[in-house]
Amino acid sequence: MSTIPRAYLLNRLLTLFLTVFIAATLIWIIPRLSPVDPAEIMLGRMAAGAGAVADSEAILAQLRQNFGLDDPLFVQYLKYLWNTVTFNFGLSTATFPTPVSALIAQALPWTLGLMILSLIITFFIGNLLGALMVWEKSPKLVRVAIPAAMVFTSIPPILSGLLLMWIFAAKLRWFPLTGAYGLTVEPGWSWDFAVSVMHHGFLPALSIVIVTFGFWALGMRGLMITVQGEDYVTLAKAKGLRPRYILYKYMIRNAILPQITAFALKVGLLIAGQVLVERIFAYNGMGKLLYDAILDQDFPVIQGVSFVIILMTALSVFIVDLIYPFIDPRIRHEVTS
Repeated sequence: MSTIPRAYLLNRLLTLFLTVFIAATLIWIIPRLSPVDPAEIMLGRMAAGAGAVADSEAILAQLRQNFGLDDPLFVQYLKYLWNTVTFNFGLSTATFPTPVSALIAQALPWTLGLMILSLIITFFIGNLLGALMVWEKSPKLVRVAIPAAMVFTSIPPILSGLLLMWIFAAKLRWFPLTGAYGLTVEPGWSWDFAVSVMHHGFLPALSIVIVTFGFWALGMRGLMITVQGEDYVTLAKAKGLRPRYILYKYMIRNAILPQITAFALKVGLLIAGQVLVERIFAYNGMGKLLYDAILDQDFPVIQGVSFVIILMTALSVFIVDLIYPFIDPRIRHEVTS
């Protein structure tokens, strides 16, 4: 089995570090280009809830001090980097004084569950359908039905979610309209809670699956067209090997590698696509948290969620890059100068 050279591993780790460092820096810079003052937003919420606020100037100064806005920009940046390393993203301005890390910790498991389920289903179904579109032994009905089904891929996820809600929740009442689990179910490691989570998560996952499987199907179709003309496929046919064996062992196995890279890159894009889906289903994930933070101009939450999404994407690419040789022994890890 292939082993990973130390020099290559260090090179990949350095790339991972630089990617996350540059992304974290941009996340810190961009909100500061806005003229909006988080302390003033916080003071405005206090005034909206309690009416006129006495000694508003002193309270505003105290809020600015609590958020570290009185420090020089360089000091703010260094504090931000240290807090980011320790996953301390500060306090939410919309739900003050709740730590941002606590909000992310509550939302992240729901998003990971929905994302992993949707991504795995679309990856396998999309690649399989893309391979069947090219395979010469596929029934004609399959070749016609698959392109017809790909019409759904042109629909935005939010519209597919609304359509599914109208059909299966409002009309047929097979699934609940909103929420991540039933109100009468106690959260915990129990069968009732697991069934409730799967029941509530089916429509959000399906709304993502039906609009994203075409990405994998079209990509796999193009790769399969290239692979089916290779000499090793022709030789396998000349040997009289079974068509299904050739499809799996020679065609899909060699065409799947670029799709695995896309699988890692799709993590961040899928979370971005889940934002509105989670919002319309009131699904308590990172997408809904980010959407609400944007509406509330809650910059610490926006920064924290954005950093976690970027970190997840970078780690996915890093892991896939390391396991490539274990998927295809022809690939070797080398450090290019």
